[in-house]
Amino acid sequence: MTEVDKCVACSGPMEHKYVPMEKWGLKGFLCGKCYSKKISEHYPGTHGRVNLDK
Repeated sequence: MTEVDKCVACSGPMEHKYVPMEKWGLKGFLCGKCYSKKISEHYPGTHGRVNLDK
């Protein structure tokens, strides 16, 4: 596993790479778990994923 395949927040593996928002000050990609955590920290409340296929 290369550094590109690791989450910049937790160093864990990523099935999908999420790009952090600029204001978060992170360089690299986030795993889904860390991306969701950051979203919750910066935008409190309930967040549902949208299925664009429907």
